[in-house]
Amino acid sequence: MGYYEVLNLKKEPFSTSPDPAFLYRSSAHNSVLKRLEIGIRLRRGLSLILGDVGTGKTTLSRALLQEFSNDNDFVFHMILDPDYNSEFQLLETLVKIFGITPDTRTTHDYKEEIEKYLFKKGIDEHKTIVLLIDEGQKLHSNFLEVLRTLLNYETNEYKLLQLVIMSQMELLPKIKRVKNFYDRIALKYIINPLDMNETKEMINFRLKQAGLSRDRHLFTPESVKRIFEYSQGYPRKIAVLCHNSLEELIIKQKDIVDEQMIFEIIKKEDI
Repeated sequence: MGYYEVLNLKKEPFSTSPDPAFLYRSSAHNSVLKRLEIGIRLRRGLSLILGDVGTGKTTLSRALLQEFSNDNDFVFHMILDPDYNSEFQLLETLVKIFGITPDTRTTHDYKEEIEKYLFKKGIDEHKTIVLLIDEGQKLHSNFLEVLRTLLNYETNEYKLLQLVIMSQMELLPKIKRVKNFYDRIALKYIINPLDMNETKEMINFRLKQAGLSRDRHLFTPESVKRIFEYSQGYPRKIAVLCHNSLEELIIKQKDIVDEQMIFEIIKKEDI
């Protein structure tokens, strides 16, 4: 009998892959998603979403894409790793993901072609172009000027590019030093870790999404409390610890994860 059958599950409940179906929408995650959607629909320009490692930023970005998946008036582009060596390399990436084919390959020409693209899409075709940058802490300070230039392209009513940056907290002081970029932030939101009750709700939500019946319980209240204390409410740490717990449950042929099991996993593993 396999993993899923033993636990009466249909899917892996505690994968660390950014599946929006398994995003537990805490009050913070729900709030930032709604505010991002409003900002994009109103074409307000720059949104900055900050949070420590493991707070769910990447999964949040996938959930945002899903919110607009059936709306053809919005065109999303993503940069997953903005660790570029030069301004030219950043612009070259933008040209490629926008599907632009310039006649020549210079920084100046790339900027001109991107400007034409944004005006054509935004004004002629009435499309909203969204550029979502994940791992924003990897952006070098001098590249912020390139992004600032793109945010300058606008009509009297709205910005032609909607820029969403998901980043660890270390980007904030870097951006604050570039005042003419920092001043353009329309939405700044910091995602904090979950509290005890939210940790419990996240575990239950993921198990339900994976197909666990309501009358089956896999974690004791004491084990959940121990998970929260160790993870400090960081969703990724919660998911890893819960996954390891379910593996241990199967290996030891037990019915429920108790506090002692969590204690032993924490003791022998560096999560």
